[in-house]
Amino acid sequence: METITGSVGREFDGALADELHRLEHANRVERIYLPEPLVGRRRFRATSDRGTEFGIVLDQDPNDIDGLVLLLEPDRAVVLHRGAPETLVLRATDVAGGIQLGWHAGHLHWRVRTEGDRLVVLLDAPADEYLTRITTFLDSGQIEVAEL
Repeated sequence: METITGSVGREFDGALADELHRLEHANRVERIYLPEPLVGRRRFRATSDRGTEFGIVLDQDPNDIDGLVLLLEPDRAVVLHRGAPETLVLRATDVAGGIQLGWHAGHLHWRVRTEGDRLVVLLDAPADEYLTRITTFLDSGQIEVAEL
């Protein structure tokens, strides 16, 4: 378990946002989604979307945590979010659809995880923006929306 004390700033603050954008493209940003029952605590344990366990001690208002950058290193960052992420669950109906779905998710830098034969997309924008990118495959039936 890693310990983090304090914070660096907010995810959308100027130069910090630029650095996070660079790290995001390198797939080096870990995100922690703090369940509501833990919001308001200054000290807690949490697991990132990459499975890293952290012991965290906040240095500011524990109710104002959404987008708080806890750690920023040259090759890694950790960002804290309030609540669970919104998701879009997609499923390929054939091999060709699976190849297209995997290619698009990687090429477009979607944050994803797999659950069996489903691809769970962690949304950073409205779901329609993601679906627009794969409209051809949705219309052909090669990819379907399993959950929205």
